[in-house]
Amino acid sequence: MNRKILKTLEYSKIKDKIHRFLTTTMGEDALRRLGPSNSPFLIQKRLNETDDGFHLYRIKDGIPVPRLSDVTIYLKRLNINASLNGPELAKVGKILVSTSALIRFFEHLRNNGVHFERLYQIIEAFSDIPAVSKLLRRSIDEDGNILDGASHELYGLRKRLTDIDSKIRSQMDRYLNGKNAKYLNGSELTVRDGSYVIPIKASAKNHFGGIVHDQSASGETLFVEPAKMISLDNYYRRTKLEERNEEHRILVNLSKTLRPYQKDIIRNTKVLGHLDLINAMAHYAYVSRSTKPTVSKKNWVNLKQARHPLIDLHKVVPNDIKIGEKYRAIVITGPNTGGKTITIKTLGLLQLMGQSGMFIPADEGSQIGVFDDIFADIGDDQSIEQNLSTFSSHMDNIVDIMHHITPHSLVLLDEVGSGTDPNEGAALAISILDAIGKINSMVVATTHYPELKTYGYDHPGTINASMEFNFKTLKPTYHLILGVPGQSNGLNIAKRLGLDQSIIDEAKSLTSNKSQNINNMITQLTKQTHYARYDAKHLRHELWAATKLHHELASAFDDYKKHQHSLNLQAKERANRMVNEIKKRANHIIDDLHRKEKAVGNAPVKENELMNDKGKLNSLQQNVHLKHNHVLTKAKEAKALHPGDDVYVKPYGQRGVLITHLNSKHQWEVQIGILKMAISDGDLKKIKPTKPKHSYTMVKRASSSVVPPTLDLRGMRYDAAMEKLDKYIDSALLSDYAQVTIIHGKGTGALRKGVISYLKRNKRVKSFQYSPPNAGGNGSTIVKFK
Repeated sequence: MNRKILKTLEYSKIKDKIHRFLTTTMGEDALRRLGPSNSPFLIQKRLNETDDGFHLYRIKDGIPVPRLSDVTIYLKRLNINASLNGPELAKVGKILVSTSALIRFFEHLRNNGVHFERLYQIIEAFSDIPAVSKLLRRSIDEDGNILDGASHELYGLRKRLTDIDSKIRSQMDRYLNGKNAKYLNGSELTVRDGSYVIPIKASAKNHFGGIVHDQSASGETLFVEPAKMISLDNYYRRTKLEERNEEHRILVNLSKTLRPYQKDIIRNTKVLGHLDLINAMAHYAYVSRSTKPTVSKKNWVNLKQARHPLIDLHKVVPNDIKIGEKYRAIVITGPNTGGKTITIKTLGLLQLMGQSGMFIPADEGSQIGVFDDIFADIGDDQSIEQNLSTFSSHMDNIVDIMHHITPHSLVLLDEVGSGTDPNEGAALAISILDAIGKINSMVVATTHYPELKTYGYDHPGTINASMEFNFKTLKPTYHLILGVPGQSNGLNIAKRLGLDQSIIDEAKSLTSNKSQNINNMITQLTKQTHYARYDAKHLRHELWAATKLHHELASAFDDYKKHQHSLNLQAKERANRMVNEIKKRANHIIDDLHRKEKAVGNAPVKENELMNDKGKLNSLQQNVHLKHNHVLTKAKEAKALHPGDDVYVKPYGQRGVLITHLNSKHQWEVQIGILKMAISDGDLKKIKPTKPKHSYTMVKRASSSVVPPTLDLRGMRYDAAMEKLDKYIDSALLSDYAQVTIIHGKGTGALRKGVISYLKRNKRVKSFQYSPPNAGGNGSTIVKFK
């Protein structure tokens, strides 16, 4: 890109905004070198990097790059066998520490499944040198001071210096506070020329001896190092010199250690600067509400609700700007200060930003082209370059542009052909646009000339546009209207401002009917476009709301499906447990039948006993069709039941007839053969009555010695029932039953309590419990014997 366009469109001000978010001098250098590219591959790569940074900013507040200084110039001195000083080594150490920290940071993100297009590849360029980093941390602090642990020799020397200093202070303290204090002019220990001295009176100079290092302005006080302290001070100085020599040796050795890793560390600094720039560009994109544009392979531009990035977010008016797909030239007409210049600057600046890898202040789905260069002739008072205000300056600029444009260039012309006679200016503007059209460059031009409105209609690949004007407020709205040329507003404005109607009428008579008709047509088009834009905005909002609702419903449905799958698994697990339990109970019933057959020999088992056992087996059957709604099915069946209906009794697998609805809400008295039983309505299913058949029934009486497995005490008085219960239990024990069922009914509960009390007292009873709900519930009790 030519440097002139960067200055004209104030590209540097965008970089200044990004600069605020940088933390390293390497990042500052990377920002200085950043500029628009005309390589689609490089542009897409940069946009992907900014997108990665933007994503990371939202989830982790950005890349944790600390404040760092560039150490490249220091490391290059290692090539001439120079040594680095403490502060320089400290900065190198900070680079290495930051490198290791970022490697761990991104490794954690990778392990947690965070996806990036580019950042992981950038991190792979890092060279982690933990041994050197550890050595520097042990030897140099953050301010560049050499630490005691840098070497054993240094540790010993510094310990010796501390001891010598302690001895000197102790001895000097005796001078200050001992019997010689009367010869002193103060009691403070001071330092002169690196030696501790005491302030003595000038008259007592010979009393102490030693070396005079300084005297007061009046000459009454001498700062003397006593003779007895000279040898100790010399010892301290010799040790201090040894310390400096050891520190120099340490710095030399550390520099030698760094020398083999010079290229690796320099590469690390560049990667850190690159990450810092990505971080800053992502941060700026966030605060400016910018989005990632797509890069058009056909060089088409489609900016949705584009905003100029240097205008306040709360004041800027967004506009849709399209060029390339259906037309390669736009002619914008409209009043002064209506926003024409800002519009073409917005197009040019957003292209520069996008081709630099920056997000652009426009809505999602915006598209940029890839231009080999962008040229502009913007010379009114809104331009940066005020010297482009005369016609000759305009022409010089346009001549230069015409020498450099290609079919892949974008040209921005503000008030093309202005500054000369209107007729000549309009003709010249049309000729310039024709010349640019022959080269097939894209061009956006602003003008006041009405002749160019006709040009926009007559030339293929060219479209008219205008800046909307509000006639009620007599102010521009700054909205760009594509397809509609700007109208002449002078007479309308003059009328609304109160100019005499006769003057207005006279002016209209001097204008051609054709011009008036064109203005009227433009007025109608402007109104229609205004309403269309309003409807489009409303529909966009509704589409956004509908899309948001769709995503929320889709997410909720996914959660529902997951929950449903989980419930199905739980239901199947419960069903498996129930099946295992039912198998155990079924085996127990079968064993009970075998025992009965053995007990009675060849005698047939009574019908009611078989019915009871068959009912127990049938009650074990479970409905495993989870998809059926049992609640609704049972509710419908219950409503259809009436006395006299033929029903199927599920627990017993028998037909029966409803007699009456019992006091309980869900209990019916059912006639099953010769037996009457209380059955829950959930265990009944209405069936069609069968036609009566003439048949003969043969009944065989079983031996009276057979004891049934069920005792029915319902309807008996309490005392008689307890006597019969006692005899029945004895008979059941003699028949070697493992368990029996006592039917005592629900009623008032007195008979049930008596049965329970009896069973508790009987030592032969192992356990007892109420029957299952589908077999009588608390109206009967199952008794197990020891």
